[in-house]
Amino acid sequence: MNRHPLQHQNSSVRRERDLRALARLALQLGFALLLTGGFVFAAGQHFTAVRYGYESEALRVERQKLLEEQERLILEKERASSPARLESAARQLGLKPLQPGQVGTTPPETARQFPVAAALIHQSASFNR
Repeated sequence: MNRHPLQHQNSSVRRERDLRALARLALQLGFALLLTGGFVFAAGQHFTAVRYGYESEALRVERQKLLEEQERLILEKERASSPARLESAARQLGLKPLQPGQVGTTPPETARQFPVAAALIHQSASFNR
C-alpha cells in the first residue's frame, strides 16, 4: 500500500469516540446475550423433559413387571393354600384327618385360671396388674 507522503507525522491526531455507536453496540450485545440465554434455557428444559420421559418409561416398564410378578405370586399363594394341596402336604408330614372328638372348647372363666407362660418367667410380665 502506498501512502503519500511517507514522512507525514500524524501520531498526535486522535479520533473522537462515537458514543451513539458504542451505545448501539452495547445494546446489541445485551440483546444477543439475552437471546443466547433464552436458547440455553430452552435447551435445558428440552433435555430435562426428554430425561423425564425416559425415566417415566423405565418406571412404567418396572411397574408392569411388578404387577405381573404380583399376579404370579397371588396365583401361587392360591395354589399353595388350596384345600387339596394342604391336605396332601399334611399327609406327607404324617398328620391325620381331624376326628370329631378331638375338638373341644373351654369356658372363658376356665381359660383365666390357666397360668400365662410369661407370668411364670417374671412377675412384671403378668397380665393381671
